[in-house]
Amino acid sequence: MSKEFDVVIIGSGPGGYISAVRCAQLGMKVAIVEKYDTLGGTCLNVGCIPSKAWLDSSEKYHEAVHEFEAHGITTGKVKADLKKMAERVAGVVADTSGGITYLMGKNKVETFHGFGSFVDAHTLKVEGEKEETIKAKNFIIATGSKPATIPGIEIDKERIITSTEALKLETLPKHFIVIGGGVIGLELGSVFLRLGSKVSVVEYADSILATMDKDCSKEMRKVLKKQGMEFYTGHGVTEVVRKGAKVHVKAKNKKNEEEIKLEGDYCLMAVGRRPYTDKLGLENAGVNLDERGRVITDDHLRTNVSHIYAIGDVTTGPMLAHKAEEEGVVCAEIIAGQKPHINYNLIPGVVYTWPEVASVGVTEQELKSNKTPYKSGKFPFKASGRARASNESDGFVKVLADKETDEILGVHIVGPRAADLIAEAATAMEFRAAAEDIGRICHAHPTYSEAFKEAALDAFDKKPLNI
Repeated sequence: MSKEFDVVIIGSGPGGYISAVRCAQLGMKVAIVEKYDTLGGTCLNVGCIPSKAWLDSSEKYHEAVHEFEAHGITTGKVKADLKKMAERVAGVVADTSGGITYLMGKNKVETFHGFGSFVDAHTLKVEGEKEETIKAKNFIIATGSKPATIPGIEIDKERIITSTEALKLETLPKHFIVIGGGVIGLELGSVFLRLGSKVSVVEYADSILATMDKDCSKEMRKVLKKQGMEFYTGHGVTEVVRKGAKVHVKAKNKKNEEEIKLEGDYCLMAVGRRPYTDKLGLENAGVNLDERGRVITDDHLRTNVSHIYAIGDVTTGPMLAHKAEEEGVVCAEIIAGQKPHINYNLIPGVVYTWPEVASVGVTEQELKSNKTPYKSGKFPFKASGRARASNESDGFVKVLADKETDEILGVHIVGPRAADLIAEAATAMEFRAAAEDIGRICHAHPTYSEAFKEAALDAFDKKPLNI
């Protein structure tokens, strides 16, 4: 006889497990289905967490080699031990996954390990060590996404790889070719660049980080180029071929059709991700997908089948773990009959290079395109006492505000701890703060956050205090 639940969640990534916790907190009988042996999904196992662990280790190595001397620290010859780094990363992942397993137990969420697919709109088949069926009043699809590729290019997972394989390399590439100058490409490219690899980035768009504010894109290209990263923007990849231990990449300049040829020992395909809806049996449940394979939902995260919901990467919107988490909470509360709120305009985006890049709200290009009257303010970190004390002079904080009301519409940061600084901006914007409001809030000195205050003052009346 099938077990029955109030809610069954398919996928245990950030959206799925957070949704399970919130559903349980609200008194529901909950089950979560995960096809892998460990919980946490892409983010925890082969995404956000291991990549940040690698970024942190590689940054420490880079500092020891290139920056300690400026601080009066003599280290002698520094060596990168990739095996030891990988062991640390694996430990971080294991600890975090164990934490999610603990949360499921604490909240009495029943876990099923196996591949879940719909038999009908109220029944899910789980194929694991044994096959079983479970039933639910409500379902939440939280199956996430998987790496996309360019048609005609075969990923062999050995030399032509995705982010999953890149995070598990045991030898340092001599020449690491990255196809895609977005978040994933730049973050993983930065890891190997810091450890000593030559890194070349091929990007079809005319700029890296093409969806972010153009000032951020320009600054990061300048900074990363100074660090040694090569860029071929405005180039479309025409061929990626493996020959033994080498990978050959051909790409054409979109403007003049000139061809470039690159030879490396690894090629990372970082051209985005696609929603994971393969073999879920959605047709058996009557759930509709759009032309890009995403689950179609309404403003309440509900599919066309009223008791089936979808959250995270499998739906429209930015493929971000924190977006999935927020949707997971909102979805649980909607099922419980509450009326929660999520502001999709205020979901921060972060690139964990160094310096970091962070953004919330609209870009200047969007304001111009929409013909919205606006004003802007900017403050460079080279004018920040805290940044100078830390030898962190690259980057800036940029504030965009409504020209009439002074309400902050967008904040864009390139600089140290941008990922943390953006939270103040998101909080301020959620409460519809004006640039003047931020400019009149006392910020501790010396801190990086003072740069936000100064940029807000610049946006308000062009009178920052320290420049």
